[in-house]
Amino acid sequence: MPVPVKELPEWPSNVEAHPLLVIDYQLLKAGDETELNRLWEAGTNLGFWYLKNHGAEQDFIAMWGMGEEVFKLPLEEKMNYEQGDEGLSFGYKAVGHYIVDAAGNPDPVEGVNVAKDDALSYPKISRREYPTVVNDLMGPVVTPFVEKCVDISNTMIGIFNDKLGLPEGALAKLHGRNDFSASETRTIKAPANLTPGKLAIGGHTDFGTLSLLVNNLGGLQVLPPGTTEWSYVRPLPGHMICNVGDTLTMFSGGLLNSNIHRVVPPPGSQSKYDRWSQVYFTRPADNAPLLPLLESPIIAEAFNKLSPERQKSLGPGVTSWDWFTRRQKNYRTKNHKGADTWAANRGTEHGRA
Repeated sequence: MPVPVKELPEWPSNVEAHPLLVIDYQLLKAGDETELNRLWEAGTNLGFWYLKNHGAEQDFIAMWGMGEEVFKLPLEEKMNYEQGDEGLSFGYKAVGHYIVDAAGNPDPVEGVNVAKDDALSYPKISRREYPTVVNDLMGPVVTPFVEKCVDISNTMIGIFNDKLGLPEGALAKLHGRNDFSASETRTIKAPANLTPGKLAIGGHTDFGTLSLLVNNLGGLQVLPPGTTEWSYVRPLPGHMICNVGDTLTMFSGGLLNSNIHRVVPPPGSQSKYDRWSQVYFTRPADNAPLLPLLESPIIAEAFNKLSPERQKSLGPGVTSWDWFTRRQKNYRTKNHKGADTWAANRGTEHGRA
C-alpha cells in the first residue's frame, strides 16, 4: 500500500465541516428520480457533493502510488518533464511554481498531471512525454483510472444535460472522448507541518466542467455563496468529493454553480502528515466555445434574468483551450508581475449579482 493510505488521525472533533449531499452513483446510473434530483440540488446550490458507490476507490489509491514513484525521482530528472510557463499543465510541477494569492506567494505543493489524451492513446504520445515511471504505470494504473473517471463524469454530464432541458447529447458533444481537451489527472502532495494558515492552493474556481477528488486528509475549504467565512470539507472514506467547474456554469447560463474553494493545512493532528490529493478534471474539447447554451428554454430564461455584468462573465466567447491556458499561465510564479497577474487567472467567481 502507498504511504498515503497508512493509518492517519481522525477528523478533529472540535472542527466543524460544511455538510455536503451524499449522492449514490449506482442510483444515478439506475435513473433513480430522487437521486437525480438530489444531484441537481447539489449542482445548483453549493456546487459540491460527495459521490459514493463509484467503484474507483482503489484506482485513486493506485494513482497516489504512481505519484509517489514520480516524486522520489531526482529533481533534475523530474524537471525534464516540467509543465512550463506558457499555459500548459500536463507534466511535472515543482514546489513553488504556482502563486497562491495576489501578492505572488509561492505554493508548497508538488504535483504531476497526465493528460486524458495521453492516457487513452498510450503508447501513442498525444500531448507530451512523461517520466518512465509514469509510462510503466500507464497501462495498469493511469489509463484504467482515466477510463473510470470519464465514465463517471459522462454519467453526471448526461443527467445535467437532461435537467437543463438541452437536446439529447448536447453536453456530451462538447466533451467528446476522442477530442483533444485539457482533461487530466492531477496527483498532488502537500508536505506535513505547514505553517498554520499557509495556503497550499489559493482560492479559485475550477477551470473545467466537473472535478472528481479524493484526499487522504482534510484541508479543502469552500466559501459558501453569500458568506465570507471559509468552511472545511471533510474527506469521507470511499467517497469522492465532486464539484462543478467554470465551463459547466457557463454552458448552464449560471444555473450550475462553480464555487470558489482553496486548500489550507489539514486541521488538528492531521497537519503532522503529508496531504495527498488525487483529482480528475473533466474539461470540454479544446475548440468548444464557452457560451450559454441558449437553445434550452430553461437556460435562456435563467440567463436573461441575470445582470449584464454576470451575463458577460458567463459568456466570454473564447474557446475552452483559451480559457484554460490563460488561467493556467497566470498561476505560474515566473509570470507573476503583481496583483494584475492574480486577477488575470480568475474564473467565474466574480460578477455573481
